[in-house]
Amino acid sequence: MTAHIKLEGAVTAQFDPFIDIDWDAPEFEIRRDDPRWVLPETDPVAHTDWYRNLPLDRRIEVGLWRQAGIAKAGLQFESILIQGTQQFVMRLPNNAAEFRHCGQEMIEAHSHIQMLQELINRIGADVPGMSRRVKRLSPYIGMLAYFPTIFFILTLASKEPKTRSQPSDHPLLHLITGIHLAEEERRIGFAREFIVGQLEDAGRLRRAALSLLLPIILRVTVNVTGMPHPKFQRTFDVPDETMRQAFWRSEHSRNLLRDSFTGTRAFAEDIGLLTARTRWLWRLLNIEEGKS
Repeated sequence: MTAHIKLEGAVTAQFDPFIDIDWDAPEFEIRRDDPRWVLPETDPVAHTDWYRNLPLDRRIEVGLWRQAGIAKAGLQFESILIQGTQQFVMRLPNNAAEFRHCGQEMIEAHSHIQMLQELINRIGADVPGMSRRVKRLSPYIGMLAYFPTIFFILTLASKEPKTRSQPSDHPLLHLITGIHLAEEERRIGFAREFIVGQLEDAGRLRRAALSLLLPIILRVTVNVTGMPHPKFQRTFDVPDETMRQAFWRSEHSRNLLRDSFTGTRAFAEDIGLLTARTRWLWRLLNIEEGKS
């Protein structure tokens, strides 16, 4: 029953970013002097002394660039997931329930890519998104769908940190974040159900391998989607030490990193992929609960 409800919720959702968002509404205007674009404390950059000591106009400028950069990396990773999902559905048998769900999710993902790109265009920051290396590897990352359990772990890794992030105070960003998170929650739910189903018949060796891969995938993915492109540091002349403290050397940033995977950590414990034998790896990667 639960699976049926989640599936129906996904396939009946319809969203058009150019109909459902009134981009030209006065309250959604993006101004370069609007203090609501100052970064929230949940952004690793916001808690650095460098950012706090900037004048207000510069903090707004950094905030706009940072939010646009996060959106660009997000839509690029969505494209990778669409590639992988397409590979996944091509190998499904007829009458597979996953086909309808995944097909709808790809449609939704395309709409969200358009929404995020429109936000970037209106902010006006020329942000590159993910690093050049990751972009070059992107066709091969999507091929992880040939190993479906690993692919849906990747989906979890890219989705849950977003559900725990806090946007800047601008109403347009709040609206976009709310729309995007609703879709993210559906994909998290489906990914978890799929992983649980795959583990039902998994042998001891496969479970052991997945228990080691899971935290590694989480940690790598948060760097790919959460850390700014080197152009950010060059554009704003950010000191190297500030970047190190923000990603992920300071106690505050490490706490943000650990907190971003609270739900996935609990899920991993529930399904037996986070145990006393593998906790050391989570701790080594600084995504285990508590102080490192």
